[in-house]
Amino acid sequence: QLQLVQSGGGLVQPGGSLRLSCAASGFTLNGYAIGWFRQAPGKEREGVSSISSTGAGVVYDHSVQGRFAISRDDAKNTVYLQMNNLKPEDTGLYYCAADRQYPYGLVSEGYDIWGQGTQVTVSS
Repeated sequence: QLQLVQSGGGLVQPGGSLRLSCAASGFTLNGYAIGWFRQAPGKEREGVSSISSTGAGVVYDHSVQGRFAISRDDAKNTVYLQMNNLKPEDTGLYYCAADRQYPYGLVSEGYDIWGQGTQVTVSS
């Protein structure tokens, strides 16, 4: 069974940092593009960041540009989202997703395999 297992997240004060991890189970991430998405209560899911299968292509939503960093370690079969200078508006349920056909990008329909989601809450 192909699964993405997420870890990290939690409660952090504004200005703080968190790192989310997304590990593949049952398959290797080599050859897959990865995306990170989030959904706040009462809002639609939105794309946060994405990285191509080679790592050469990276994209960020303008709202996180300069604060978040996506990376992948194929040797560990894991992708990371480092989130710095967090703001209350970053609060939401964060998901990672993977797809072998989609080059990379922030369109959720491009991804076939999804993680279980992890909560990020930014509050003082």
